[in-house]
Amino acid sequence: MGLLSQLSGTLVNVGAVLLGTLLGLTLGGRLPERTQRTLLQTLSLVTLFIALDMAGSLNKVTGGSIPGVLLALLSLALGVVIGEALGIEEALTRLGDDLKRRFKGGGRFTEGFVAASLLFCIGPMTVIGGLQNGLTGDSSTYVLKSTLDGIAALALASAYGIGVGFSAITVLLIQGGISLAAGSFAAGLLGGADPSILKTNPYVLLITGAGGLMIVGISWNLMLAGLGLEDRRVRVGSMLPALLLAPLLLLLASRLG
Repeated sequence: MGLLSQLSGTLVNVGAVLLGTLLGLTLGGRLPERTQRTLLQTLSLVTLFIALDMAGSLNKVTGGSIPGVLLALLSLALGVVIGEALGIEEALTRLGDDLKRRFKGGGRFTEGFVAASLLFCIGPMTVIGGLQNGLTGDSSTYVLKSTLDGIAALALASAYGIGVGFSAITVLLIQGGISLAAGSFAAGLLGGADPSILKTNPYVLLITGAGGLMIVGISWNLMLAGLGLEDRRVRVGSMLPALLLAPLLLLLASRLG
């Protein structure tokens, strides 16, 4: 399979984020601040709905006798310890600040970059879409995700500015990386590229559920931004190691029975 086929969905997603950002920047300057904040609050509600639906996947997973929700809790707790020790949240902020200085971004550039990067790259569509695209060339999941991300980028960019558009770099690296790596090891781990298999695989379900809980945090942060209370935000970036720890804990729990 050609490189372009494996990356087709990712490239569509990158384009949607950039287009949504452009529209958001165009409209944002014409909207009063109160309307921009209400848009963020609206996006946070929709994001919360998606997050809770994802978190419901935990009810379908058990590792031996351990419920999926406890595995997710343990993954998130350990993930936070590791994430705080590594300074992941600060690293994301520094990256946003570096991009802001390099490209002379203004306003809330860093906040927009970090919020959009986390929102667009945490979730089942990122994993499932990457495996499908990389293994079979099927970009349908990423095309659907592109529509959602484009709309979210419009709402975010109207409030945060051009920093949202630079999250396209994160999307390209993470989703493109998953797609390119899929042919090497994902088929053996997950049992094939059939979407019905991927969507019911316990490892994917656990990652989906843990990611859903993280996106609840993103939804909370968006609501706080809409209320002007960003100093109370959840440090979602520090939770990112949980997405790697979750399948490892499931494997260990399953073997221990």
